[in-house]
Amino acid sequence: MLQFGIKNPVARLEDLGISNYLQAYWNESPEFLVEAAIRNQQAVLSDQGALVVQTGKFTGRSPLDRFIVKDKITQDTVDWNKINLPFTTAGFDQLYQKITAYFVDREVYVRDAFAGADPAYRLQVRVVNEYPWSNQFAYNMFLRPSATELRNFTPEWTVINAPGFLADPEVDGTRQTNFAIINFTRRCVIVGGTGYTGEIKKGIFSVLNFILPHQRNVLSMHCSANVGAAGDVAIFFGLSGTGKTTLSADPERALIGDDEHGWSDQGVFNFEGGCYAKTIDLTADKEPDIFRAIRHGAILENINFFPHTRTPDYSDSSVTENTRVSYPIHFIDNALDVSMAGHPRNIFFLTCDAFGVLPPVAQLSPEQAAYFFISGYTAKVAGTEEGITDPLPSFSAGFGAPFLPLHPGKYAEMLSQKMKKHDVKVWLVNTGWANGPYGIGSRISLKYTRAVITAALTGELDKVKFTTHTIFGIRHPLTCPGVPDEVLSPRASWHNDEAFYTQANKLAQSFITNFQKYEAGVSDAVKMAAPKVREIAGI
Repeated sequence: MLQFGIKNPVARLEDLGISNYLQAYWNESPEFLVEAAIRNQQAVLSDQGALVVQTGKFTGRSPLDRFIVKDKITQDTVDWNKINLPFTTAGFDQLYQKITAYFVDREVYVRDAFAGADPAYRLQVRVVNEYPWSNQFAYNMFLRPSATELRNFTPEWTVINAPGFLADPEVDGTRQTNFAIINFTRRCVIVGGTGYTGEIKKGIFSVLNFILPHQRNVLSMHCSANVGAAGDVAIFFGLSGTGKTTLSADPERALIGDDEHGWSDQGVFNFEGGCYAKTIDLTADKEPDIFRAIRHGAILENINFFPHTRTPDYSDSSVTENTRVSYPIHFIDNALDVSMAGHPRNIFFLTCDAFGVLPPVAQLSPEQAAYFFISGYTAKVAGTEEGITDPLPSFSAGFGAPFLPLHPGKYAEMLSQKMKKHDVKVWLVNTGWANGPYGIGSRISLKYTRAVITAALTGELDKVKFTTHTIFGIRHPLTCPGVPDEVLSPRASWHNDEAFYTQANKLAQSFITNFQKYEAGVSDAVKMAAPKVREIAGI
């Protein structure tokens, strides 16, 4: 049973270097935190009782300002690159002292929580927040210990989050005044200068992406997952904006989780206790489960109301395209009580192809699955990250490179082994554009995407004829229940072969160029799964 306001008798903020604070609130209820946020004039309520906040300058992750301390634990294990940026131990210690000193004469909100539904692989996390609504986000998104567990809670990791604290780049070694830094030796994440709450959960996700594959032989995955009545598990890989949350919230299937999971020898388990869904253009008709979850206890980020009301206008992107809602997973009616299930039968790679080249669904061979997993293609859509205003082709290894401290080959190898062992079917699903590229064509209907996924899950796609994509070599169905035949063929839907092949060749070359940095670590069979640029003449 959950109780609130519980503090472990031996827990002390002073042990973290935080002292002379005004007041500390431990493990308070959502009701308490909502009232505190409103009292502090940091939030308002929607007409459905959800807390509505503005995250400030940052309305998305800032990947160029996320660092990992380079020390004895990480120097030879982390894949140092443009995403995994090194930070010095001395620099971290200096910033740590500053951010903890920042809490002097301020209220502090503390949350003890779990990351990982499987007790065998669970991480105990203490989150320290400057803002009450950030602490409520931690309540929503992490797993919530019982009263007994709280009284005996010993954190293995700590997150210290102070949106109002700004670093001095010239003194502190950061790129800007905001930062998110992971220290594996001190088992601590510090986040400052940004109110975007996603930095909190992604910090711990990055930690798990190091610990579980490297030390526990568990594959960590940036994916959503659900399970059917017969126990058939489905996994949905994909970056932000590709539909992980939407497509896993299926009224006919139980939700395991919407964003982060582990795959152990026993099966799949959720890392989180909540969902963090995009709300841009949200409607009750398109996404009824998410729409119903936006009520008291949920937190809406960066949305505006219709004039003279407290009714959210989900079509309003004036603040950001990356409008969000966080809520506990039990706000979804068909969520599993214990977010664990068996091994998957189907895996879906979701991509938002803004160039209209890939089909709505295709079945991948094992080699193609490895190629597409390592590539992690999608189009970055506006608002997902700072500075993105127009769609751009993007390759993110493992569909989650910003959160993968190890070399992508490690995750791909583990995934390949598990896919073969459990005879898993792998599907590429395009939730992006058809009938042409962005600006000319149209976004593939959610109804059609749900139809192709249902057909794959029920075996209906095993009964139809397939054809092979001329450029990408992937097999896609000619027919599918509930989807017009023309939509299934990107070439046919364009009504202009020359324009289609020009665009397809361009995207194929982007794949080939991107994959060059991984070729040394993959087999010849996987290399051969690359797309083939074709001559346009004579089409």
